[in-house]
Amino acid sequence: MALNYIWIAFFLIGFIVALGQLIFSGNTQIFNELVDSIFANAKTGFEISLGLTGVLTLWLGLMKLGEQGGVVAILGRLFGPLFQRLFPELPRGHPAYGSIILNFSANMLGLDNAATPMGLKAMKEMQEVNPHKETASNAQIMFLVLNASGLTIIPVSIIVYRTQLGAVNPADIFIPIMIATFVATLVGLISVAIVQKINLFDKVILAYLGGLSVIVGGIIIYFSNLPKEQITNASTFAANFLLLVIIMSFIVLALIRKVNVYDAFIEGAREGFGIAIKIIPFLVAILVAIGIFRASGAMDFIISGMAKFFAWIGFDTQFTGALPVAFMKPLSGSGARGLMIDAMTTHGADSFIGRLACTLQGATDTTFYIIAVYFGSVGIKNTRHAVGCGLIADLAGAIAAILIAYLFFA
Repeated sequence: MALNYIWIAFFLIGFIVALGQLIFSGNTQIFNELVDSIFANAKTGFEISLGLTGVLTLWLGLMKLGEQGGVVAILGRLFGPLFQRLFPELPRGHPAYGSIILNFSANMLGLDNAATPMGLKAMKEMQEVNPHKETASNAQIMFLVLNASGLTIIPVSIIVYRTQLGAVNPADIFIPIMIATFVATLVGLISVAIVQKINLFDKVILAYLGGLSVIVGGIIIYFSNLPKEQITNASTFAANFLLLVIIMSFIVLALIRKVNVYDAFIEGAREGFGIAIKIIPFLVAILVAIGIFRASGAMDFIISGMAKFFAWIGFDTQFTGALPVAFMKPLSGSGARGLMIDAMTTHGADSFIGRLACTLQGATDTTFYIIAVYFGSVGIKNTRHAVGCGLIADLAGAIAAILIAYLFFA
C-alpha cells in the first residue's frame, strides 16, 4: 500500500512541478522532457532486469549450496546463546528460537526467499505465548527491529545491480555496507533493550556485541589509517577475498555433508531467470515514476534545498545527492532500489553518490513494510515501541553509511 501512494506521489508532484515551470517560466520543453523520460526509464528498467539474469542465477545457485551445506544451521548454533538472552520472555527451548535463528541466519546470507517464511513462522510461534493477542510482545518487537535493521553479510542484490550498471569493482561496497548495517543493528538492539530493560551488561551479550564491535572498529581504524588512494584498492581486495572464501566454504561444507553440489547449484540457479522476469514490471514502474519526478526538476529542488541547509550549518554537501535513498528505504524497498539505480545511472556506478546510494540501500531494511507484513500476519494492531526503535536504527544506519562512504570513497 505504501508503494502505491509513493508511486502516485512521484507522478503527481512531477506533473505539478512541470506545470509550474510552464506557467511561471514559460518552459515549453518540460513536457517533452517528461515524455522522453517515461520511455527512456521504461527501457532502462527492462534492460537492467534482463541483464540481472546471469549474475542472479549464479548467486541463487551458490546460496542454495550454502543452505543445503548447513551454513544457516552453523550460524544458528553460533548466535543461539545471544538470542536466548535477547528474548528473555520466551520460555527456554521454545520452538520460536529455532525459527528466529534460522530467519536471521538466512537474512545474513541474503536468502530472502528462505528468510521470510521462517520469519512469519517465528512471529506465529511467539504469538502463541503472547498474552495480549492484539499488542506486540517484547520478544516480537525485538525480533521486528532486528529484522528492520537489515543485518546482512553478503549484499548480493546490490552487487548484482552494480555489476549490471558497469561498476569496475562491483563488490567495493561490501565492507562499507557490512559496517553500516552492523551499526544500524547494534543501535536498534540497544534502543529496544533500554525500553525493555534487558541487561546489556550480561557477560554473554557483552562478549558477542563486544567481539563484533572490536572487529568492526578494527576494520574502520585500519582503513582510516591508509592513504586515501589505497583505501579503495584495499577494500576491494578484502571484499573480493572474503566473497571467494565464503563461496569456497559453501562448496566445501556441501561436499562434507555429501550434497550433490552440481544438482544443488542447478536447483537454486533455476530460480534466477524467473525472479529476473518477475521484477521487470516493478522496476519499470518505479523507474518511470522516479524519472518523471527527476525530469520535472522536483528532485533537483529537494536536493538543492538539502545541500543549502547542510552548507549553511558548515557540512560538506557532496552526500546530499544520495539522500533520497535514505528517505525512501523505511517506506519502500522497491522505491529505494529504484532511487539507488537512478543515482548510479545519473552519476555513475563508481561515483561517490552512486556508491553512497548503494551503501545506504544496504544499511537497513524496509521498516514499515516488515512491520506491516509480520505484525499483520498475526493480527497485531498495537505495535508499541517497534516503529520508534526501528526508525532509530534506520537513522543510525544512514548516518553510519554516509560517514563510512566518506572514509572509503570520497
